[in-house]
Amino acid sequence: MKLISWNVNGLRACMGKGFLDFFNQIDADMFCIQETKMQPRQLELELDGYHQYWCSAQKKGYSGTALFCKEEPLSVVYELPQPIHASEGRVIAAEFERFYLVNVYTPNSQRGLTRLDYRMEWEDAFLAYIRQLEQKKPVIICGDMNVAHREIDLKNPKTNVGNAGFTPQEREKMTALQQAGYLDSFRYFYPDATGAYSWWSYMFHARENNAGWRIDYFLVSQKLESFMKDAKIHNEIMGSDHCPVELTMEW
Repeated sequence: MKLISWNVNGLRACMGKGFLDFFNQIDADMFCIQETKMQPRQLELELDGYHQYWCSAQKKGYSGTALFCKEEPLSVVYELPQPIHASEGRVIAAEFERFYLVNVYTPNSQRGLTRLDYRMEWEDAFLAYIRQLEQKKPVIICGDMNVAHREIDLKNPKTNVGNAGFTPQEREKMTALQQAGYLDSFRYFYPDATGAYSWWSYMFHARENNAGWRIDYFLVSQKLESFMKDAKIHNEIMGSDHCPVELTMEW
């Protein structure tokens, strides 16, 4: 089973930059996207053989997640349950026979950390939600989680300490999530790989120089460890400031 996650930074823009070429070529069983920046019916996407599930933010041109999957889920739930978190288009939880797949676009703490307090509230609510799902069956989490967990996960850690995406608070929340029983699939297979990034700023020729951050993840319940086969970062794929990441499971 091949799973893909990609922050497309605006699906309509990405469609003009090769989205469908990659989608068709990779032939994933489950394909999750973040930052669709779309409202319902702004784009009619014909994907033969796939079920489509969309979660849009109330605010136009903002956030948004989607799931395209060959197998029809047993159930699909959108957003976190708390009203404060329920209008940002950030979470799709799809239940399958063996597991839940949770597609997530974690809030950015923003320049000057203006949204860090909200981010901390959101992280606690998200972890509580995942724990609730895990009581029923194992969970696979994927998406843009807006944090580089360790120094190896970004090109310039020393100069980015305290910046959004690399604050101690955000990194501690990722640690807590992993300690709750979730494996960072890429680090599971490639614990010492350097220069492995999934996001690059559009400024300062960052992608050209591979001055990036690894902030896109597949986190897998430890209960599914024996079924994990590989993880990849498709840094050769353009079309967004992020690149797709992949998880392969074998049942």
